[in-house]
Amino acid sequence: MNLLLSFIWVALTGSLYYSNFLFGFLIGFFILWLMNRQETDQRYFNRIPKTIGFILYFLYDIIVANIQVAYDVITPKYFFTPGIICYPLDATSDMEINLLSTIISLSPGTLVLDISEDKKSLYIHVMYLKDKEIFIAQMKNGFEKKLLEILR
Repeated sequence: MNLLLSFIWVALTGSLYYSNFLFGFLIGFFILWLMNRQETDQRYFNRIPKTIGFILYFLYDIIVANIQVAYDVITPKYFFTPGIICYPLDATSDMEINLLSTIISLSPGTLVLDISEDKKSLYIHVMYLKDKEIFIAQMKNGFEKKLLEILR
């Protein structure tokens, strides 16, 4: 419904720009929120801000990792400390595991190598592994937690 309201806004204003579509999306979100304030099912209105937060977190992580890798490539001394870790999963469904492994692999400096047979852990190659426990805690409280909040 929100996308339909966004397209209606674009059609009424007559300007087909991303910013106009985004503005229409925000207006539609606000209208739907006003109409459904008394409803018990508020999942949509909770997921949209969490999705935007996840996207911003992912973009921040990509920028930081790119700067780290670029600095390591430019300087004559190498700073990377590669390692392979076994990452225990909280994600249970195939879609959750697939999305999490894709997000991890898209981040520079990390690559998912394999998924265990019982789907309880991922094997991840990390380019800058200083401490295994800190990396696992960052992933648990970062990507996995935010992704599962959106999907569940």
